[in-house]
Amino acid sequence: MNTVIQALPCPLWRRLLALVYDLLAVVAIIMVVGLLCQLATGGQLFDAHGKPQTVWFQPLEYLVISAYFIASWLRGGQTLGMRPWRIRITRDDGGKPSLRQALIRLIAAALPLVLLELYPWIGLRGALWAVLLAWGLWFAFGLMDRRRRALHDVAAGTEIRLI
Repeated sequence: MNTVIQALPCPLWRRLLALVYDLLAVVAIIMVVGLLCQLATGGQLFDAHGKPQTVWFQPLEYLVISAYFIASWLRGGQTLGMRPWRIRITRDDGGKPSLRQALIRLIAAALPLVLLELYPWIGLRGALWAVLLAWGLWFAFGLMDRRRRALHDVAAGTEIRLI
């Protein structure tokens, strides 16, 4: 008898722990990109106040971080943070996500970062809390969803499953 084993949806606590691991990977990526950019500019990347002197530095960082997530999701369905927790991103039908789905998921997951633009009006602490609150709402949606999908998974037609 041929039976198909359905992968279980990932519990929220595993997703959040995987995010902590991925945060470490993102910090390492930022450090390496920053070092390479400092070397490329002869140490003149930042001014005396710590602001980048080039218009390309921050977009380059965003591009490299985005590439990390998209390449990880498309290659094996897992980022470095997802591997130890044995979870994987899939399409709703269990297959590998498409490039379109990965891009939608990335944009939807990063959308709360727009709230950092509130910094001039509510200060850095307020803007960071606004981002954290928005992400909390993104993931709280998964507590109500039967398949435990966060808002960015619903938008992209993906889900995180145990493997």
